[in-house]
Amino acid sequence: MVMWWPLVGLRGPDGAPVEGELGEPAVESKRVRFEPMAEDVEALNKRATGAGDLDITAVSAGSWPAMRDRYLITAGGGSFGEGYGPKMVCNAADGRFAEGDLSVLTRPGFRLAVPGLGTTAFLTLRLMLGGRGFVECLEPSEMPVYEAGPAVEVGRADAGLLILESQLTFEAEGLRKLADVGQWWTEDTGLPLPLGLNVIRRDLDDRFGRSLCLDIALTLEASIRHARANPEACQRLLELHSDGRPEWRDPELVERYLSMYVSDLPVNVGHRGKQAMELLYERAADEGFIDPVESVDIVGL
Repeated sequence: MVMWWPLVGLRGPDGAPVEGELGEPAVESKRVRFEPMAEDVEALNKRATGAGDLDITAVSAGSWPAMRDRYLITAGGGSFGEGYGPKMVCNAADGRFAEGDLSVLTRPGFRLAVPGLGTTAFLTLRLMLGGRGFVECLEPSEMPVYEAGPAVEVGRADAGLLILESQLTFEAEGLRKLADVGQWWTEDTGLPLPLGLNVIRRDLDDRFGRSLCLDIALTLEASIRHARANPEACQRLLELHSDGRPEWRDPELVERYLSMYVSDLPVNVGHRGKQAMELLYERAADEGFIDPVESVDIVGL
């Protein structure tokens, strides 16, 4: 949402543009009309691997191998964790579990809330646990992104895997960290963790004309650059959509969140971002979690 508002202008929760210049698109394409769609990331993962009817969509990096025959990755629009990322948490008042003791997963009936089985967070957790012999003990309960933390708070789950801004707010919500999956990846590999990607249908050039995929990739990159250059507008956008997300009304927290994910890699993944994706898929294939990926296909790189 933060990266793409320049394509359509700032809009409120009802979809109506705000008054003034910010309500107008700041980055336009002569060939494509963009229409925002708010949806849970795992729902988009399943739609892209299933029907595949969206021409452009956000997905989890961990799900792209299952849709690679249909979708290309755009060089702009990805999100990467550099020394941070998904966290596994428990209730702060729960004294059964010690930070770093992942053997808790072997306890019978241990309930882990995850924001989708196709998310990079879950895939990376499995990679982290695979080397410790605990991966087969996972009993995940899949739920929407913003429900994992509350499920732990009220006791519907023993632990939860958190992504997005929940990584910054969990302590204020009465939770404490058991494991930092993003930190583990960076320390183990020296590379950023690919979290989310923007993908487009491979057949767009055939359907609508030569070089459309590249044109879209460059337009998306221009949108991200404009958003980065206008942080006040990004903050206003989050404030407009803060009903149910009170943390988006906290300027300091929003600034921290934007600094984490609206960085150089989302503008263009470059060699380092591609290398990180290749390693993620290589390791996941070696563990048998995904089929081998022959090439990471990125347009606009």
